[in-house]
Amino acid sequence: MANSKSAEKRIQTNERNRLQNRYYKSSIRTLIKLFFKDLEVYKTSKNPEEKEKLNKTLSSIHSFLDKGTKKNIFHKNATARKKAKLATYLKIV
Repeated sequence: MANSKSAEKRIQTNERNRLQNRYYKSSIRTLIKLFFKDLEVYKTSKNPEEKEKLNKTLSSIHSFLDKGTKKNIFHKNATARKKAKLATYLKIV
């Protein structure tokens, strides 16, 4: 338990930040899984609609990563690495 008012405030701030970090990180993981699932579908079908869906998913991943970086949830180099890796997967197909 906190012994001072400032310690109580820090506990509240840490909890708020923990929930925000968890939201961003889990959303990124979910979107990346969805991206790879769509990528496998596109590999088999080569349908332009699937390609559009894949680009949309990649765009939302980039958006989430950039917002997370702006809020100091992700390090900028980690964000750049993930974005480049995913773009490479799309480029290969």
